[in-house]
Order: sequence, then structure tokens, then C-alpha cells
Amino acid sequence: MALKNPFKLEKLTITAYQDKKRVTQVGQAFKAMFNPESFSQSYAIEYSKNMGMNSTNQKVDYARSKPSALSFKLLLDGTGSHELGVVTLANKLMGNDKTVAERIKQLLDISFKMNGKIHEPNYLVVSWGSLIFSCRLSTIDINYTSFNPDGTPLRAELDIKLLADQEAKKQMSVEAKSSPDLTHSRIVKESDTLPLLSKEIYGSASHYLWIAEQNQLDDFRNLSPGQRLFFPPLQL
Repeated sequence: MALKNPFKLEKLTITAYQDKKRVTQVGQAFKAMFNPESFSQSYAIEYSKNMGMNSTNQKVDYARSKPSALSFKLLLDGTGSHELGVVTLANKLMGNDKTVAERIKQLLDISFKMNGKIHEPNYLVVSWGSLIFSCRLSTIDINYTSFNPDGTPLRAELDIKLLADQEAKKQMSVEAKSSPDLTHSRIVKESDTLPLLSKEIYGSASHYLWIAEQNQLDDFRNLSPGQRLFFPPLQL
């Protein structure tokens, strides 16, 4: 069984799905070239104001909780200045040498472009370490900062804002790691097994084969410490 590599850098990932339960993935997940230096989350409550006879009698009543928002900036660099020669060669061999324009197209295809099967943009999950954020794209501002002589972009800064699309009840339970109504992610530890993880997430060990299928595991018995597993909401 492979040992976890403590030096492996986990990249922020945006995965698209065509269903709200995040079961059917669309396209290839987008991985950041460089992790953001920071990200911000915002939460807002909307109140209605009922005015009495004068301003001193103003009553503030709860109206609704607005969807939470996640914002961060990503840098795309196609100059190769950040890579050693051996890294550049390895990326080419593995097909990871996309241009800046190709990376932007991939991101827009999965997050902004209309999905003809559902007649709206895809549902998204942003994952990075302990951050698991089910959302939809709100805005993406692209600032191109460097170009080839032929005008093709070499560097771009992406300013991304995403809105949570969970119901209020699910937003309130987002920190409840045992809730079966949310998409969860776990980094496998040495002692973990699928039945034990199934019991922890769903309250029953009986879903381990379904979890293996959702994560495309060939052998549910041989989990590798350090690998990431996703636990979608149960289909009832």
C-alpha cells in the first residue's frame, strides 16, 4: 500500500456536474496552476424593515439568508519561467502543457458555458484541502497581462466569485461532517476502510460498494493513504 507523500502539493480544483446532487461529472476537472494566496467567504442575512409611527418604532424582521459566496484569484502563466526544463518536458509528456487560452477555455466550458442537457450552466464543487464548496459561477473577470508577438496571451489573472447553491437547511449543516445530505471529501488515512468511512458519513456501512463506484475504484479493499475520496449525497 502506497505511503502518503507529505511533499505533494494539492491544487485547488473546480469540478463540474450536470445534476444538483453532484453525481454525474461533466468534462475534466480544472486544476489551478498556482494555488491562490488567499480566498474569502462572505455570508449575508437580509432583513425587512417595518416602520411604526416614527423611526424609534422601526422593527427589523428576518427575511432570508443569502447564499454564501467564495472569492479568490488565480494566476495562469504560459511563459514556462516558473518551471525547470525537466518539469516542462514531463508536463508535455503527460499532456499538461495547455496554453493560457486553452486553460481559460476549459474553465469557461465547465463553469460558464450552457449545458444543453440541463439548459443552464453546470453545478460546481471547489475543493482545496478542507475546503469543499458546492456552488455555481457568479462572475469571472479575466485580466490578460502578457502576450506573444502574435497577440496570444501568455499570462492572465482570473478573479472568480462563486455562490453556494445549497438550501438554507444545508448551509446551516455544512460543518456537520456526518450529514448525508452534503457532498463530502476525505483524505484516506492508514486505518481507513470504505465500510468505516461509509458508516462515518452516511450512518451505515452498507454503502461502501456504491462509494467505490462513485470514485471509480477497482478494488475497494486497497485504499492508498493520501488519496482523496468523494462521498456524494445518497440518492433516495
